Amino acid sequence: MGHRDDDEGPASRPLRDKRGLVNRVRRLRGQVDAIERALAGEASCSDLLQRIAAARGAISGLMAEVLEEHVREYLLPADGEAEQRQADAAEELIEIIHSYLT
Repeated sequence: MGHRDDDEGPASRPLRDKRGLVNRVRRLRGQVDAIERALAGEASCSDLLQRIAAARGAISGLMAEVLEEHVREYLLPADGEAEQRQADAAEELIEIIHSYLT
């Protein structure tokens, strides 16, 4: 189930909440910078582990959001012509994604 982002592939819709995703990435960058500062400052292992876990959670949340958007874009039709079963399956897949990644 691949899709192409080049000119030959189907036109994709823009992300619904691009600003929110950019904000997530900026917070993630701040967390990674904090890890680097902690390493340079000789922080304790427990402090480093806490910062790394927070960054990992942030990247997992970002991944879940983008995957959710992908599922909504490619499995749920914009015009509502699909049957309810397809919509229910997409929502179930989104829940699974969130449960494993966040």
